[in-house]
Amino acid sequence: MRKLFQVIRNIFAIEELRIRIRNTVGFLLLFRLGSYIVLPGVDPARLTGETKGIFGLLDTFLGGAFSNASVLGLGVMPYISASIAVQLLTIAVPYFQRLQKEGHSGRKILNQLTKVLTIFIATIQSTAYLTTAVPEEVIVVGRLFFTGSSILILTAGTMFCVWLGDRITDKGIGNGVSMLIMIGIVSSLPGALFSEVISRGTRGALILIVELLLLFGIVVGVVIFTQATRKIPIQYAKEMINNNIYGGQRQYIPLKLNTSGVMPIIFSQALMFLPALIANVWSDKSTIAASVGSVFSDYTTWQYNVTFGILIIAFTFFYTAITVNPTQIADDLKRNNGFIPGIKPGKPTSEAIDDVLSKITLPGSMFLAIIAILPAFAHMAGMSTTFSRFYGGTSLLIMVGVVLDTLQQIESLLLMRRYEGLMKSGSVSRRSQKSVIG
Repeated sequence: MRKLFQVIRNIFAIEELRIRIRNTVGFLLLFRLGSYIVLPGVDPARLTGETKGIFGLLDTFLGGAFSNASVLGLGVMPYISASIAVQLLTIAVPYFQRLQKEGHSGRKILNQLTKVLTIFIATIQSTAYLTTAVPEEVIVVGRLFFTGSSILILTAGTMFCVWLGDRITDKGIGNGVSMLIMIGIVSSLPGALFSEVISRGTRGALILIVELLLLFGIVVGVVIFTQATRKIPIQYAKEMINNNIYGGQRQYIPLKLNTSGVMPIIFSQALMFLPALIANVWSDKSTIAASVGSVFSDYTTWQYNVTFGILIIAFTFFYTAITVNPTQIADDLKRNNGFIPGIKPGKPTSEAIDDVLSKITLPGSMFLAIIAILPAFAHMAGMSTTFSRFYGGTSLLIMVGVVLDTLQQIESLLLMRRYEGLMKSGSVSRRSQKSVIG
């Protein structure tokens, strides 16, 4: 405990780190305050604050702004969609690939394109949001005027969130957009825990303790899963330059067990809502369509979870294949006089890396699928809907990932100032180190 207090004192002893933490807290408070400002023309007293299905998941990410009909009702979700689209373009379109390789100038152009696309997506999503998520009875002005003005306000609110994320990245402790999503998720945790305590009562105290212990164990498992890497050893050839020997270092390529992050869950979750939407169109004309719509609208059914898990495994392999290129890694090794001990450079190296990647992607995808469907099992076990969402899925992965990245940033600043890190062994910083090829 004394070691922990010493680290906290070290953190606040560094002026730069102290300023960055203060700025981050200020920007996050500004974001949370904006989530309580209701759209003009909406009577807040008539809002129920209840959301279900995909709306409930989005409301968790946005910390209640979605159900509150807030001016920040869309949050950074349009920006996330635009970022994914641009990222896929950099993989599939040669022009965007060249921009990505141009360094700072190319990334600046891609960032501008992402923000322009964000405005376009925010306009479309705000129209859908106002049509489907804002009840008619809460609107106290003309519908046409309300829709037109609210589209502009929601789009401006999204760009304001993007601006806050940029400021946290530049003036705070980094990971601005991810930090906004995380604070939205964390802000709903106390309310979810309180509702679970109320529902259990004094007689269910033992069950509540077991639930909290299980949640702690799942979080530990997700942390291990997120940090797990498979290290491929790399040896660099020695060179004689001016009677001096250079090279010969031994490094490694760190291949993460979860290379794709939360992207497979996001893609799969988007597809899982299509059967229910399509079935609802034909539900009046076909009993089969009505049955399909009922099954895929309930995330606790076995059909939903089996399909969801299979999609996650498939998307994990797909996203890993398009983000990690073994051939390019092998070419970079060859140009830098590097090789995997016992394997010839070139194609054999590429095949060896691809073989290792395939072997770690399968268990990684299966574990990711299990994490994704855990909230359904938690809900079927009797937990409340809001509390069960923290037992896995996108929410837990985002929280763990952002917290680990934040600890890594603080650790780096402490070590730069020659302070002892957050952990005695410095394991956070060492796990984050990458080779020149990775």
